[in-house]
Amino acid sequence: MAKNYPDFSTLIEYFYHWESTTPDVVFLRQPQGDKWINLTFAEAGQQARKMATALHSFKIKKGDHVAIFSKNCYHWVLADLAIQMAGCVSVPLYPSLPKEKLQDVILKSDAKLIFVGKLDEWGDKYEAIPEGIEIIRFPQYPANAKVTQGTPWDELLNKHDAKADNEIPDPESLWTILFTSGTTGSPKGVMHLHKTPALIMQSEKKTSWLGIHQAEQQKYFSFLPLNHVAERLGMETPAICTGGSISFAESLETFAKNLQETQPTTFFAVPRIWTKFYLGVLQKMPQAKLDKMLKIPIVSGMVKKKLLTALGLKDATVVATGAAITPGHLKDWYKKLGIQLVEAYGMTEVCGSITNSPMADCPPDSVGKVIPGAEIKIHEETGEILMKTPFMMTGYYKDEEKTNEVLIDGWMHSGDKGTIDENGFLRVVGRVKDAFKTSKGSYITPNPMEEVFTENDYVEQICVAGLGIPQPIALVNLSEMGQAADREEVKKSLLASAEKVNAKQANYAKISTVIINKDSWSQENDLLTPTLKVKRSNLDARYGKDYLNWHEAADQIIWE
Repeated sequence: MAKNYPDFSTLIEYFYHWESTTPDVVFLRQPQGDKWINLTFAEAGQQARKMATALHSFKIKKGDHVAIFSKNCYHWVLADLAIQMAGCVSVPLYPSLPKEKLQDVILKSDAKLIFVGKLDEWGDKYEAIPEGIEIIRFPQYPANAKVTQGTPWDELLNKHDAKADNEIPDPESLWTILFTSGTTGSPKGVMHLHKTPALIMQSEKKTSWLGIHQAEQQKYFSFLPLNHVAERLGMETPAICTGGSISFAESLETFAKNLQETQPTTFFAVPRIWTKFYLGVLQKMPQAKLDKMLKIPIVSGMVKKKLLTALGLKDATVVATGAAITPGHLKDWYKKLGIQLVEAYGMTEVCGSITNSPMADCPPDSVGKVIPGAEIKIHEETGEILMKTPFMMTGYYKDEEKTNEVLIDGWMHSGDKGTIDENGFLRVVGRVKDAFKTSKGSYITPNPMEEVFTENDYVEQICVAGLGIPQPIALVNLSEMGQAADREEVKKSLLASAEKVNAKQANYAKISTVIINKDSWSQENDLLTPTLKVKRSNLDARYGKDYLNWHEAADQIIWE
């Protein structure tokens, strides 16, 4: 039986409630080797309250902006709580930001202080922090970059008393500035109010749209960047509002182990993670064998339970996917295991999702139906998806011009193209700006072509490109399975995918060549965003000089 959950006007009030009514319940769980560090609501509250006092000792005033630069860890959440307890505005930043972009967003955000924590790299990034901005550094996390600048977290805890009063912000005041990952251009600071996360959770409780409040337990596992709207609203916010626990991953290497040990009830991942899980299962059990076992009634249940336990999802009741559109074949595959992958389609600007797909009859190529209280429509001329929601941003920080470009007459212009069927299901066709013109003057919409390639188990990432050449080409990163396979087998498989794509295309849109890039696309080489979406313009910049030669090559499959 689900417990009776309260309603409050701001997120921090939910925390105060659980801190006082369930002080001994574990709130944060941080793995270290084979052990877990557990913090109760009372313990978390004490640290956050002391840190709120420490912020004021640095002359940080109510309404000031405070940044967080760290990978996910329990100190991240404690810092976020402290910022709210101090009456300040949180500005969380992607932990993978290079030096130049870090400086850019810090300057744009007007942050007066920055928490620096668990990072893969630090080095000279210290130089990106402008003079006069105070630094508080988290305790050192093993196997992570060493940060020596700033005042140590524990030193401040030992020095300051816990803030005794409960700072309650005006629900209409600024809660956070979330910088977009941005597949193109400079990141924009999206402003959201304190009332918004509370309203989202109240709507979820009232409608049972996703069923978060119906779960008997409230266990969350946080590993996608917490500064991203999906993780902030999908993990941190519901855990705080339901009095749940948040577990973290120690590292990429221990991710699977930490997830298995947590067995969360709510879990969110991007399509690339779901693909890796899927391919990992198939490497141990070929699809033909799995299909056969799933058809045997008694064996089927045992196989599903074993697989879900191994994946860390045996207790999961809400399993979400998003950040990029999830291929339909992946959703169908997980459904065979009893998992309904709930697509969360939306934007930072609408504070998370505008559509979800919790319903069993949702077509696999759809991102579901509009969330309660919101609206979507398709622009008659451009086919662009327009959004209207109570959870809309107030605008981009200090950028009225860009705000007015996307917020028109109360509608958010998403930049995505889509269709809505007679049953209200939304399908996303691709980005309006992803379409490119070939040298023949024809426009190519790459996204539907790319989805066909994602059905190929040898493909990890795909980008259909071809700006300024006669025909489109396909750039491919191979999956681990593809890298291990015989080259001739990979060639046959990719040729089959290309033929499947081309069978549905007009002559001008047929893919001429498939190129297997030797270098992996990553955040480090700036070809993927922090949410693992492909940066098309950066791929064009890197490989564009080779496009024509690849197109004119005699072989249809080319290894770079």
